[in-house]
Amino acid sequence: ENLVEMEPERVVELCNEALNLGILPEEIIDNGLIAGMDEVGNLYEEEEYFVPEVLICADALYAGLDVVKPHITTEDATKPIKVVIGVVQGDTHDIGKNLVKIMMGASGIDVHDLGRDVPLEQFIEKAEEIEADFIGMSTLMTTTMDGMEKVIKMLEEKGLRNKYKVFIGGGPISQSFADKIGADIYTNTANEAVRRVKEVYGGL
Repeated sequence: ENLVEMEPERVVELCNEALNLGILPEEIIDNGLIAGMDEVGNLYEEEEYFVPEVLICADALYAGLDVVKPHITTEDATKPIKVVIGVVQGDTHDIGKNLVKIMMGASGIDVHDLGRDVPLEQFIEKAEEIEADFIGMSTLMTTTMDGMEKVIKMLEEKGLRNKYKVFIGGGPISQSFADKIGADIYTNTANEAVRRVKEVYGGL
């Protein structure tokens, strides 16, 4: 609630309190910080919050994470999941992508953000450069949706399709569109994107 209410100092206090009570860091992150940020995402979608509010809430999230993260004992800290993410060429709407980036970073995923209006080849170039596990693309415009399909076709042409899992999202995107273009994962919330990426990675 304090995260949603943009109270970073209170978020920090409560994270410390939760740790002192012996609540697991992962639980604090999942059920407190990320759950709060998910609610912020909903408020943004409902146009009750706008970009400035989302950014202040993100600051509160990161303030809480700074308290909690040192207490996490990761068995697999050596090799985080690597993700390349960006908004496809022709589209500059990046708030959804930014929320996914924040959530993924918060859950320990190594996110390489290409930004918005990203040339299609760049998704593949960056994925190759950093040896990514996933390529994530978003758009809010129907006119740029076909860019996602083009990236998947490029991967096929280069013989790289099996090397990366592709996840997509954004306003006009649906499961049927994802199926049609051969994407591996479609989600319509940032939290779900994190969960599905972890699930798929765990099954690899």
